[in-house]
Amino acid sequence: MALWQGRSKRKNTGGRYRPFRKKRAFEIAPESQFAVIREETHMKIYRTRGNNQKGRLMTVSVANVYDPKTGKAQKSRILSVRSNPANHNYVQRNILTKGAIVQTELGLAMVTSRPGQDSVVNAVLQE
Repeated sequence: MALWQGRSKRKNTGGRYRPFRKKRAFEIAPESQFAVIREETHMKIYRTRGNNQKGRLMTVSVANVYDPKTGKAQKSRILSVRSNPANHNYVQRNILTKGAIVQTELGLAMVTSRPGQDSVVNAVLQE
């Protein structure tokens, strides 16, 4: 079922808005699909408004990890998700979102990119 992101039919007071047009296709939200940690990397390309494109990571195994002490970034394998402030159930399912703390080969790192829109996983090494 599609998620419609148009204006509500009701005001905050409970009064009714009179419709000035019908629903539009661009008001439909995309389906929720999450980036999951797996060995192979799989990405989907979506058309957005203005004929632009967004890449959505479906599965991923590596991240670009930045070390603030040395000032260098390198690729590192993601082992698991340790915590996720977006939803605590994402930890059990190994779902990556922005702000998630992941265990990498270099240590704990916080994801700073949006894997569902940027099609890349960038992370900053934690102290």
